[in-house]
Amino acid sequence: MGTRRRTPYGAGAPVPFLTVRPLDGRRGVRAAGEIVLATHTTWERVLEQAVCEDAGVYHLELSEVTFVDVAGTGALAAAAERLGDGRRFVVRRPPPTLRRVLEMFWPDLPTIEVSMS
Repeated sequence: MGTRRRTPYGAGAPVPFLTVRPLDGRRGVRAAGEIVLATHTTWERVLEQAVCEDAGVYHLELSEVTFVDVAGTGALAAAAERLGDGRRFVVRRPPPTLRRVLEMFWPDLPTIEVSMS
């Protein structure tokens, strides 16, 4: 008898994805998909690269991201706390989940600016 491999997403459920590509004309990335357990490695790699760059402002365009879990938001906050003086992330058009979690757990983090435009 063969064994059946189980996934946490159930039969026929789409597997979460996260695609990331550089922004044109400014420092940062455009992400699309979901930031959940299955995509944390990609998200954390993006954030680590951003922290290592010397740009004063690093843009995270998230208008095509449909969901960010608490751990993904925590990774963003942790990366923002590691930015040097005068540096910040500008998070453009994030999903409501990211905004709510930031407001709840990191309401006064000066190194993250959320822009809805």
